[in-house]
Amino acid sequence: MSFKTLRTNYVTKPLFKTLKRKGLLPSISDTEKTALRAGSVWIEGELFSGKPDFERIFSYNYPTLSKEEQAFLDNEVEEVCAMTDDWEVFYTRDLPEQVWKYLKDKSFFGMIIPKEHGGLGFSAYGHSCVIEKLATCSQVLAITVMVPNSLGPAELLLRYGEENQKKYYLPRLANGSEIPCFALTEPEAGSDAAAIRSHGTIFKDTDGNLKIKLQFEKRYITLGAVATVIGLAFVCKDPENLLGRGVDLGITCALVTADKNGIDQSRRHDPMGVPFINAPLIGKDVIINLDDVIGGLEGIGKGWQMLMESLAVGRGISLPSTSTGGSKLAAFVASTYSVVRYQFGIAIGKFEGVAEVIGRLGAEVYVLDAAKRFTLGAIDDGEKPAVANAIMKYHSTEKFRKNIMDAMDIQGGAAIIMGPKNLLAHAYYGAPIAITVEGANIITRTLIQFGQGMIRCHPYAYAEIEAIEKEDIDAFDTYFFEHLSHIIRNMFRACILGISRGHLHKPQNRGITARYEQKLAWCSAKFACMSDIALGLMGSGMKKRESVSGRFADVLSQMYLLSATLKRFEAEGSLPADEVFLKVGMEEGFRKIDEAFLGIHQNLSGGLIGMLFRFKGYCGRINPMGRAVNDRDLHAVAMLLASDENVRNRVFSNMYRGGRIEELNEAVEMMFEARDVIRKRKKLGENTLSVEEKKILEKTDALQQNIIAVDSYTNEDYFRC
Repeated sequence: MSFKTLRTNYVTKPLFKTLKRKGLLPSISDTEKTALRAGSVWIEGELFSGKPDFERIFSYNYPTLSKEEQAFLDNEVEEVCAMTDDWEVFYTRDLPEQVWKYLKDKSFFGMIIPKEHGGLGFSAYGHSCVIEKLATCSQVLAITVMVPNSLGPAELLLRYGEENQKKYYLPRLANGSEIPCFALTEPEAGSDAAAIRSHGTIFKDTDGNLKIKLQFEKRYITLGAVATVIGLAFVCKDPENLLGRGVDLGITCALVTADKNGIDQSRRHDPMGVPFINAPLIGKDVIINLDDVIGGLEGIGKGWQMLMESLAVGRGISLPSTSTGGSKLAAFVASTYSVVRYQFGIAIGKFEGVAEVIGRLGAEVYVLDAAKRFTLGAIDDGEKPAVANAIMKYHSTEKFRKNIMDAMDIQGGAAIIMGPKNLLAHAYYGAPIAITVEGANIITRTLIQFGQGMIRCHPYAYAEIEAIEKEDIDAFDTYFFEHLSHIIRNMFRACILGISRGHLHKPQNRGITARYEQKLAWCSAKFACMSDIALGLMGSGMKKRESVSGRFADVLSQMYLLSATLKRFEAEGSLPADEVFLKVGMEEGFRKIDEAFLGIHQNLSGGLIGMLFRFKGYCGRINPMGRAVNDRDLHAVAMLLASDENVRNRVFSNMYRGGRIEELNEAVEMMFEARDVIRKRKKLGENTLSVEEKKILEKTDALQQNIIAVDSYTNEDYFRC
């Protein structure tokens, strides 16, 4: 009798029965399986492995724009930004008619549609850059363009539509003759998309043709009030079994033209006063044909798969693009305003407290832009990194919310007075909206990033669960003992790297990035080891331990963001001026990892095992991966952003520089040109200045006053608003 046979009979079978009887491994429903299978495992798998292959990670694509995409940004995007006055958009509560027309004429709504169907055929990176730049001009403009290019009719048709559906709809969506929306969210189905109650019943009409009668109540539907074609998710039922597939056919996606009887588009939502079109949609006894289902007859019941696979990509493009654009705007305004605004006779950017905030803003934008671009490179290479995209959705929107608040703190009163001169308030209004879209951030952090990521990206967990469900003892035996070896290797590796503080890992690169790579290797080993311990301790109860899961998600997401930041630094030539941005971003990320690990150690278990983890937490405090960010580094970032136009333009690239931003730029340049004259006036007095120097100061003072000015209104105008 072989060793494996003995092991199977006396170890694996009893263990198998115990796990199955007591449900010690997480169970996975059919809907969860679809979500888990959606997308692909990319760099997340490396981070879960405990021994990431950094040579492979750093070899991933770092995308660039095509000539056509760059030309579109330099021309069409510039033009539509110049046409859009964001204050006027808020005042009239809509984009100007000429802007709507321009967006349609120039195929802004067809960026993801291939050229053969009349679209622009842009890459994910090119599409993202357009949205990002629009967001630096107007959040309403960005959202309006973003939605048709995100999850919706075009995306679903391209992936799952029949050829005749593509030929009819895609050219019309590309040229703007059809305005799309996608109706998914309901009163009882927000983050839990599987809980939708809208339904369609298959029936025979008087001519004997099979049709579907829809009943739906949707809310938060962007472009819903003006859409001409509605992508609708509903539960399809066949009570008479007319299709011969049973009664409950599952979630289905269909295209419903908005002019059908029974559809009510007459109402609007008001999301925080931000006037992008958002509305409830009601449908009563709406009749559609079976060939209105995306994918035709074969598409019935496949809606959940469609949604999960599309969301797996969409989370990595739309919201990270608008959030990065908004963050660049916030940091740019804060850093330039701090040069122009004087208090107590000096520029406020020279106050250490202000410089600290600007330094943090600059580093956050550097990290966020790196992660966005890294993720888009994967998508353009055909990956569908579901976990990485969930990380991007969560962190981009959270960083945007924090960045806009920091920038407003620096501007002080100028940031809270509404009017055309205020560049930040409208973005501030929009920040909470981004947090809620495509799954609330609390759920994204506590359930998706690690909860699904652990099962999806772990080398053995999902295979073991499937083997138990299929009662395949041989497969389970193989996976379980490979998993056990994996755990032992990672425990040893985590111990060795912990003792050496990561120095025993041989990095791929030299210089400043080498040490950070060593720390990431150490972190991955510790994370993989702790993940397996958590899975063993909590088993099927792991789903309910959302606070612990959220802390694991924090570690995983920081490892992802830091890997992307290292990739950016190397890909952009390891520029000396960027070293301080890298340093601040990396140290802050490792500090957050230490904090998350401490929370895991303190909360993972009770009893004797809990004492062990609390001891490990103590060890983590005396042997941390990160450290507090040095004040000098934060001040250095602030100084670079304030004084070096080349650095500022690189870190805050792809911004619309017209209007008030152009005035800020001009004022900053003039302040630096006049700095010697300003010092002379302060030291020796006005009377010592030459005529030419007085003219310079006169121009400088005028520009300065223009920037620090805030809007005011007559009583009549104020109450009219």
